[in-house]
Order: sequence, then structure tokens, then C-alpha cells
Amino acid sequence: MNKLFIIKIGGNVLDKPEALDRFLADFASIKEPRILIHGGGKIATRIGEKLGIEANYINGRRITDAETLDLVTMVYGGLVNKQIVAKLQKLGCQALGVTGADANLIGAVRRPVKEIDYGFVGDIQAEGVNTALLYFLLKQGMIPVFAPLTHADGVMLNTNADTIASVLAVALSKHFDVRLIYCFEKKGVLANVEHEDSVITHLPRRLYDELLGKGVFADGILPKLENAYQAINSGVKEVLIGEAGDLLQNTGMQTSGTLITS
Repeated sequence: MNKLFIIKIGGNVLDKPEALDRFLADFASIKEPRILIHGGGKIATRIGEKLGIEANYINGRRITDAETLDLVTMVYGGLVNKQIVAKLQKLGCQALGVTGADANLIGAVRRPVKEIDYGFVGDIQAEGVNTALLYFLLKQGMIPVFAPLTHADGVMLNTNADTIASVLAVALSKHFDVRLIYCFEKKGVLANVEHEDSVITHLPRRLYDELLGKGVFADGILPKLENAYQAINSGVKEVLIGEAGDLLQNTGMQTSGTLITS
């Protein structure tokens, strides 16, 4: 099967124009089929402050009321997504900016209210991905650029970008050898958050469970790791977590960062 790179870029790169331009130049130079998923939470928070919309988080996750849903739809699906697409077009990429609602690419269900009401937040499964259309677009040389938004019952839903990347990887693993890459500001998963050079280069599930029990991992990395193992357990060949500046190396054979395996 052909290789497919599914690459998620985090807010710490989106917030820095020069870093984003370098990343997109590297992304554009990749020859294999690829999909880009972006966040944009910090940008949404800044614009929300200007509009008098206060960000509300519980356990690190944004509560999305109706007003916040309008905000993130505008910022993620409009401002951030189209700026990225325009930059990629300049670099010669046939980028197509999308949300899950476009062509029903990713359907979802609104997250049920349990202890916490997260509001208009979407939960997705691989079965909700329009795999046939994505496969067709990729074969036509198109590069889907996903904003972190899905839909259900005629309503847009705020959806975690890491999760979207993982679910897309699982859905498309039936057609491609998928390498899922989470790009962020660190060199990889750190054994000691105080030391940038303490990258764990290989993290099988057994070692992850052991280190998790010792409280090694910072809260911010845990959602990425859980999404990574869910993807591996569901047929994705490789998951890598690393620095955005190492993208080209991490699409090759000699990777840096943290390689996630079963």
C-alpha cells in the first residue's frame, strides 16, 4: 500500500508566523499523499476576548456554548483554515480547506452530558469518516486541510484536533500505510519536563503504562498519547510525536521524536 502522512499541527506553531511558514514549506515539499489537521484555540481565545466572549475550560477542555460555537466556527473554519490554505497554494499545493461538515467528511454525535456539560462538542468514530471521498481526493492529488470542527443534526460541533487526526488515520489505514504525526513545540515525549533533551525515542504501551503510573507525563501530552494508542490499536501502522521543525526528518526513515508502538 502507498504511504499516507496524517499530520496535526498545534497552536504553538500557528501562533508564530515565521515558524508556521517554515512548517508549511516543509509540509509542501513532502511528495507522498498527506492530510493536515490544525487547531487554533489560542487564536480563538484572543479574538473572543476582543468580542467579550470569555473562554471557559474544565480539565483542559473548552466548554462550547452557543456563543463560543459561533466563535470557533469563524476562527477555525474561516480565519485559521483559509490562511493556511492560501499559504499552501502559494507553495504549489492543491490544498482544500474543509471541516467535517463539508461533503459530510466527518460526522459526529454531540457529546452526552454526564458529570460535565461540554456544550456543542463532537465525539467521532472512524465509521463517521467519508473514507471513499477522502481516498478519491487524495488520489487526485488534493491535500485536505481540516479545521477542528465536525457536525451532527445540522449543527457544527467543536472537536478536538488530536482526535480528528487519530480517527482519520484509523479510517484511512484500510487504504494506506498511515504514519500519524503530531507536531508540537517539544522534541518529543519527555521523561522529565524540566529537561528538553530527555526525549523518549520509543514508547511501547507497556512502558507508557509503567511511566504513567509513576506520574511522569505532563497533563498536556496525555490526550495525544491516548489518541496515539487508540490509533495503533485500530490498525494505524505508526504514530510519531515530535517537534514541528523536524517534520521532514519525521516523514523519512530516520525519525526523531517519540515513536509510538503497540
